[in-house]
Amino acid sequence: MLSKKINNKILVRVDKGEELVESLMKICKEYNVKLGMISGIGATNKVKVGLFDVEKKQYFSNEFNKNFEITSLLGNVSTMTNETYLHLHINVCDDKHNCFGGHLNHAIISATFEGFIEIIDDEIDREFSNDVGLNLMKF
Repeated sequence: MLSKKINNKILVRVDKGEELVESLMKICKEYNVKLGMISGIGATNKVKVGLFDVEKKQYFSNEFNKNFEITSLLGNVSTMTNETYLHLHINVCDDKHNCFGGHLNHAIISATFEGFIEIIDDEIDREFSNDVGLNLMKF
């Protein structure tokens, strides 16, 4: 994993065999990112994605173990109880160009991941909503 900060942006490269969410979390902590946006592309051969069931108020996840292009990773950085909080969604595509996605739980990089973290000079905390069943941004 490598990173470089230029003004309010951090360029990120996550290498083969590294776990993506963990790597992005380390980078955000290293640069003390309290609020920001994340985007990127790359490749994975092991990915776990979830879908939130609004009626049951819980995530249901599936893990997939084959070669995928990461066609889009989008997300945000905030805090919850003074800790870095990542909310990431991912779309992946297989060798037949079937695409699917959801909430990113875990991904092992199979070639590389290239991304950007845009730092917003502010701070937004989260709190759990009993009504929705999620950790929501509080303003």
